[in-house]
Amino acid sequence: MLALTVVPAATLTFWTFVGLATIACLFMAWSLGANSNSPPFAPAIGANAVSTLRAAFLIGILAAAGAVTQGGSISETVGAELIRGAMITPLAATTGLLVAATFMSFGVYSGYPVPAAFATTGAMVGVGLSLGGDPAFGTYRRIVTFWVLVPPSSGGIAFLTAKLLRRDDIPETVGVPVLAAVVAGILANIRLGVIPHPARSQGSVAELVSHALGSPTVLGVDPSVVGATAAFAGLGFQFIRRKVVASVERGIRSFLLVLGGIVAFSSGGSQVGLATGPLEALYGTELGLPSVVLLVIGASGILAGAWMGAPRLLQATSREYAQLGVRRSIAALVPGFVIAQAAIALGIPISFNNIIISGVIGGGLAAGSAGVSRRKIGVTVLFWVLTLVTSIGIGFGLYRLLSSLLGTS
Repeated sequence: MLALTVVPAATLTFWTFVGLATIACLFMAWSLGANSNSPPFAPAIGANAVSTLRAAFLIGILAAAGAVTQGGSISETVGAELIRGAMITPLAATTGLLVAATFMSFGVYSGYPVPAAFATTGAMVGVGLSLGGDPAFGTYRRIVTFWVLVPPSSGGIAFLTAKLLRRDDIPETVGVPVLAAVVAGILANIRLGVIPHPARSQGSVAELVSHALGSPTVLGVDPSVVGATAAFAGLGFQFIRRKVVASVERGIRSFLLVLGGIVAFSSGGSQVGLATGPLEALYGTELGLPSVVLLVIGASGILAGAWMGAPRLLQATSREYAQLGVRRSIAALVPGFVIAQAAIALGIPISFNNIIISGVIGGGLAAGSAGVSRRKIGVTVLFWVLTLVTSIGIGFGLYRLLSSLLGTS
């Protein structure tokens, strides 16, 4: 005779909301994979360096890898630093993620990229205020300052880089390899979860070398970090220079593909926190699970979204904003990589659409404005502002409605 186990109603309700919150996290991660992780390869597609379907496949793999190895810092900011005095409950996390993911899905199917950071940050602030928490104005100032600086920084660097690459007195066998050296030098210093560090959860290759050599310093500078950075830069320079010397066009396209891959990896690291951050308290505090479990869930959703939904947005961003050549495309991706890694290091949630589109516009303007759609740019900026404002209000109101209907917080 079978013995029936009676599950307490409170326990059943808790696990129901855990399941709903996890599904909402996967939905949001899917939307990110289809939307915000796509732009890094848009310049490469616009330059005919890679096909749309092949780009979508690579984006999924690389963004998922970046999500697992670099996603922790921004996830913590979104989950714990946007609201003071209130812990995000499972219902609040589910509500915030549904609001943000709905904005993202609308962007995918309308063809207008919706900034994930704006939608998620606004929605989580809205539900946090609805929970009775206090605004974290210091965090808001830090985030908004970074957001405001992104367009002029990304667009300005892309503009100057594109101008330099077009100069006749700078041979492409020198200019392109120098850019590759800069990117490779930064790669030596990006933090990854798979590299141990004595003081934090993520370390860099340069820090690993320094630690192995006893962390020596000369006049406050660690020569081993400088040496590792220089070694990476030298390898990057030689790798791309050999290809450019053999064939300028093929060499430049090779660099463009490498850049797209690196930026896609960085986008996974910066974007996954927008999906997993609202569940930080639930998985870490209440379930007692390590953060990597949550990051793997987010990475799975990003992988699926990139493979299933990225092609449509890739077409929109690569074909409609500007018809770029390979040189201006490189100029658009270099600042994207730098800004994304800075945001990850600082724990700032960012919009990859904002970064890449600003870079695309800056690179396009380097050769005049003929290839840039001013109407498209204006509508996109309006979408960004409306997304931030309305997501706060909808998150606040929807949580109030659901908590009243369900009789739970």
